[in-house]
Amino acid sequence: MLGTDVVILGAGAAGLMCALTAAGRGRKVMLLDHANKAGKKILMSGGGRCNFTNMYTEPSNFLSQNPHFCKSALARYTQWDFIELVSKHRVPYHEKKLGQLFCDNKASDILGLLLAECEQVGVQLLLNTSIQQIDKATSGYQLHTSAGPLSCESLVIATGGLSIPTLGATGFGYQVAKQFGHSLLPTRAGLVPLTITDQLKELCSELSGTSVDCLVSCNGESFRENILFTHRGLSGPAILQISSYWQPGHAVEINLLPDHDVPSWLLEQQTERPNSELKTLLGEIFTKKMANLLAEHWFVSKPLKQYSPGELSAIAEKLASWQLVPAGTEGYRTAEVTLGGVDTKEVSSKTLESLKSPGLYFIGEVLDVSGHLGGFNFQWAWASGYAAAQYV
Repeated sequence: MLGTDVVILGAGAAGLMCALTAAGRGRKVMLLDHANKAGKKILMSGGGRCNFTNMYTEPSNFLSQNPHFCKSALARYTQWDFIELVSKHRVPYHEKKLGQLFCDNKASDILGLLLAECEQVGVQLLLNTSIQQIDKATSGYQLHTSAGPLSCESLVIATGGLSIPTLGATGFGYQVAKQFGHSLLPTRAGLVPLTITDQLKELCSELSGTSVDCLVSCNGESFRENILFTHRGLSGPAILQISSYWQPGHAVEINLLPDHDVPSWLLEQQTERPNSELKTLLGEIFTKKMANLLAEHWFVSKPLKQYSPGELSAIAEKLASWQLVPAGTEGYRTAEVTLGGVDTKEVSSKTLESLKSPGLYFIGEVLDVSGHLGGFNFQWAWASGYAAAQYV
């Protein structure tokens, strides 16, 4: 049986970071993945440009049943540490907005630097390798793999969540956690478009492709970003963000005019331009098509002077707090992250080691830690991978 110090399952962002850091400490590391290529999710992230971190990363950008858990790792390997690594490899990058850092060229630049670092410190990468069985040994773990039997002192689970199964996502990490006595928190799709099936679907479908800057709120959280109308419902950054806080049956509130005090603004317009039609007024803010459709679906468009105070107030209410109850989400097929997962109460926040089974570690998305949209999930992958690598 082939023996090594550390076996890491999953050659994604967290697994690669853990491998290069542990091997850099002099540990003998084997990195296994069932896919034919490392870092598939890295390659398709950020529209192929990889939003590799966020300059404003804070623990408050993460969702978890145990919100303090992520603090230790994030403090020990910050966004600035990863930016330093990117600069060392001379990868050109830029800030898109809100602290989101993207490659100037393509996502393969990030994957390339991680693989180069792994190679330099002697990480052994085994692709197309499946795991049939894992057993606890006297010291460490024994694995039965398609590449033959392996034994290791430390076993790291970096297999990710359930999002985007076409890239090879499976629930394997959750199975391993359960096998060794861990509790799992219910999983669901996060950072995912919302679907609409009621009479609003027609409006969404007709506006498909239209993007609008809005303030979107749900369950006490709000995000100001664009929403995008689609044939199936609503997408865009603000919707993806709020989807992580939305629960089935709950309403989502959308302020289509976040820069206006809508009731006062409408009254003002009624006084200043009484003969203008409502759809003309809305057409100065939204696209003409959207203004016409809103007028058609929501209001009877007529000259502003013809609206009573009650009618004007109802229009303001609709524009400033449009309430809708989504039918659901598009699910793991298009979700960027998986919410829930391995309960962090049973994992050390300092070492990322299992409190149930010594020598077993969990990093990245398999844990119940999910970031907001904008590079935060990658930063959690780098930070948790680095933190665990100090102890494996």
